[in-house]
Amino acid sequence: MVKAVILLLQIASIFVFIQAESIISQPQPNQNFTVNYIQNVGSCSYTVIITTSCSSTSYTRDQISLSFGDGYGNQVYAPRLDDPSSRTFERCSSDTFEIYGPCTYQVCYVYLYRSGYDGWKPDTVKIYGYNTKAVTFSYNTFIPSDVWYGFNLCSGVSSATQPPSQRWFIYVILGFLLIALL
Repeated sequence: MVKAVILLLQIASIFVFIQAESIISQPQPNQNFTVNYIQNVGSCSYTVIITTSCSSTSYTRDQISLSFGDGYGNQVYAPRLDDPSSRTFERCSSDTFEIYGPCTYQVCYVYLYRSGYDGWKPDTVKIYGYNTKAVTFSYNTFIPSDVWYGFNLCSGVSSATQPPSQRWFIYVILGFLLIALL
């Protein structure tokens, strides 16, 4: 009975870990990244919070775009998030965007694109969506101009990023294992 309780606690901690917010670091340029301009707009809503570093320029007039997605080819594209008249992307500030696009599973990549001469240093990009756990990407570096710059962690799609039908299969197997141990 003690072993069963320990197993239940281990399974519960795995589920808590799966649902925890991911923090990912070390952005890279991606010369080969392409935006899928054909989007199923309005299917799902995402909240994106971009925090600008306190060591960034005081403000930027640069054009800032964003793209993110999952390991299954679902991609959300948000062109021109910038708006200098509304003080978007000022030093030491956070800007929140409601973005609509195709539904994704677990977001595992994000890229920012900057075009202009002012420069800009984001600190973090946080993405919240209906079918995906919250994820934080830590930039804390100046974004080079005219190149998609960010993270792609989709190569190792894990059970936490599998579509729900595959996740339920794993939960059922774990349940059968638990019953077998009792």
